[in-house]
Amino acid sequence: MDPVLTPDSLAKLRQPRPYPALSLVMPTHRREPDKSQDPVRLRNLVAEAEKALQDDPAVTREKRADVLDQLRRAEAEIDLAHAEDGLVVFVAPGEHHVWSVAREVPERVVLADTFLTRNLVAAQAAEQPYWVLAVAADRVSLWDGGSERATEHTGDGFPLSRSLEDPDAERKERIGDLPSTFQDEATRQFLREAHEKLRVVLASEPRPLYVVGSSAALALLSDLGSFGPATLTVEHGGLAAGPAAAVWEAVEPIRTARDAAATATVVAELDAARGRREYAGGIDEVWQAVRDGRMRLLAVEEHYRATVRDDGGHLEPAEASESGARDDMVDEIVEQALETGAEVRFVPDDSLNGRGRIAGVLRY
Repeated sequence: MDPVLTPDSLAKLRQPRPYPALSLVMPTHRREPDKSQDPVRLRNLVAEAEKALQDDPAVTREKRADVLDQLRRAEAEIDLAHAEDGLVVFVAPGEHHVWSVAREVPERVVLADTFLTRNLVAAQAAEQPYWVLAVAADRVSLWDGGSERATEHTGDGFPLSRSLEDPDAERKERIGDLPSTFQDEATRQFLREAHEKLRVVLASEPRPLYVVGSSAALALLSDLGSFGPATLTVEHGGLAAGPAAAVWEAVEPIRTARDAAATATVVAELDAARGRREYAGGIDEVWQAVRDGRMRLLAVEEHYRATVRDDGGHLEPAEASESGARDDMVDEIVEQALETGAEVRFVPDDSLNGRGRIAGVLRY
């Protein structure tokens, strides 16, 4: 499986590829009995992709062999035993990428000169990732958090570690000059280094931040400077070495409360925008505004999906089997909104009652 998505990696995935760039997208299941159908569905979609490559006269024999080899490599990396709600596979000459995503996706096999990124973009936006900095005197770790789990970030200089053994401790203790751990200059320098490295990470990938540690560790880190208004502290020691589940559990109640407050703020903004006539509600109005680049803030219920057809510039409900039906229109709207610089917020189901499950604040 590929690593967690970043804005930079998404931007690279959107770039044109040598034809054929293959996108394979399928819904998956977390639990039985539905889970047992996933391997069969995957085999069928892989067979469909192979047939599309074999039947396409625009695909040379050399490129066909390359893409089929990459497809087999991608298939070997897929772990359906730990599947979430969707699987996204991209294959092109010389490369392949595999993601399990916590968002429902439609079943698709597409050959083009770009990857079908809309489902991946929407899944990444819905995930609403955050950072957790876990601090101790001898170790500072950074964790990539989401709605269901946290994984340790092992890059950008993290984790940092050091030994607490002081070769001169015995002499200092005799003369009463042995400082407590978090008053020691070496500890201060250690945390200052972590502070600087985290600032670099936040500059390249801004996210909400939770800083976890003992009260003494949090106090010392606070003295070194603020990480910004999107930072919350959690007094909980002993997590700098994990495990991941404990880090996630320490942050989850605070994250949930923060998300509830953010949802209330989004709904209030929508109400205020309606009064100013800067509001769009329902999938057709929202699509018109997003297409024109007028959307400033887009709110979408987490499990909202819609299959539509475009009737002369307006979206109408449709069945997936209909010719011209677009069964991932919500994800398409999310991707386009992000492309035009809009803020996208996924909110719990039923948060947008009376608003068509999707709504937005317009720039003008």
